[in-house]
Amino acid sequence: MEELRPVPPAPKKKPNPILRLLAFPLTLALLLGAVALVAYRDRINLDAIKRYFTYRSLERSDSGQIDAFQFDSSGRGGFSSLGDDLLVWSSAGIRLYSSSGVEYLNDALSLLHPMADIRDDAAVVYDAGGTTLRVYADRAQIFSLDAEQGHEILSARMGPGRTLAVVTRETGYKGVVTLYGSDFQPTMAIRISTRYVMDAIPSQDGKTIAAVLTVGQSNNTFESTLALYDRAGDEAFAQCSLGNNAILDLSCSGGVFWALGETGLSIVSTDGAANLTCDYGGAYLKDYSLGGDGYAALLLGKYRAGSSTTLTTVDTKGETIATLDLEDQILDLATSGRYVAVLTASTLTIYTKDLQVYETIDNTMGARNVVLRSDGTAYLASGETAQLCIPD
Repeated sequence: MEELRPVPPAPKKKPNPILRLLAFPLTLALLLGAVALVAYRDRINLDAIKRYFTYRSLERSDSGQIDAFQFDSSGRGGFSSLGDDLLVWSSAGIRLYSSSGVEYLNDALSLLHPMADIRDDAAVVYDAGGTTLRVYADRAQIFSLDAEQGHEILSARMGPGRTLAVVTRETGYKGVVTLYGSDFQPTMAIRISTRYVMDAIPSQDGKTIAAVLTVGQSNNTFESTLALYDRAGDEAFAQCSLGNNAILDLSCSGGVFWALGETGLSIVSTDGAANLTCDYGGAYLKDYSLGGDGYAALLLGKYRAGSSTTLTTVDTKGETIATLDLEDQILDLATSGRYVAVLTASTLTIYTKDLQVYETIDNTMGARNVVLRSDGTAYLASGETAQLCIPD
């Protein structure tokens, strides 16, 4: 039998001097890159990368921005972002434009009190107090509703997955909330006869089908209530008092419901277990936006008149994220994603939600409205002219 002999260890290789020379600058570059990412984390982000690839093919003016374009609009209305496009809704109907001004949709309607609500990639436009409702997505109309007389539409809100909640009048009730599935077939109707229904909205996760905002009286005192419903039936599983506060708007983001009123902002968890109100401390509500991702922006003033205001962002726990004192007259305020846009006669300033300046753009077209998008871009609109502004 052959004797087994131990195998001698392989000779150690000497380090390659060229690799050692290359390792030092590579390590230094990685270190400097990490420092840069920390220092410029608000500017070097996925939104900036998305903007680069999305808009690099668009022609720009000498100022570096996209050229303004003309659009048709008449009467009262407003502007919203639908996908990458600009949705213009007015008493004359609905139009949809690309960022370069290409008209994709023109739906002529007669709306006495036009209102709109956007969620994800779908928009509902309706005539508040009227009978006309339309839903738009994929640059087309995907649903229409023409209610009967006596069943006028009071409110309409988009939900997740193109679901829809519509509040209407109905004989014998003080309000009816009809929930529509993604196929726009009615899935549930909540009929309330004890308190007036003003607004309703589906939750983000679909577990709470709707939050119904009602107004009534408790012990001869005006009271607003947020009633929460689930798929089990038409009985509310939670009633959350919002106090003696006239509610102006309702939203759902960050896993909570936001009910904004004249004297305070109420934040209610979707299970109804938590309910808190942030009052304005006697200040006047000058403007607001509930379009941010899990936060709200409030523009408050010590006096009803005057340009001196304080901009405040609030998180889902009712805690202040940041405050900023402003002296210029604010023409419009908007939030989307993690950004806050403040428009004055001279500039558009885009902040992060902690109110750090992200970008400042001259308002050379005299715009009076701003439509902010989640990637940090914004449409400026004035009269019948709009322009897409892209941060550097």
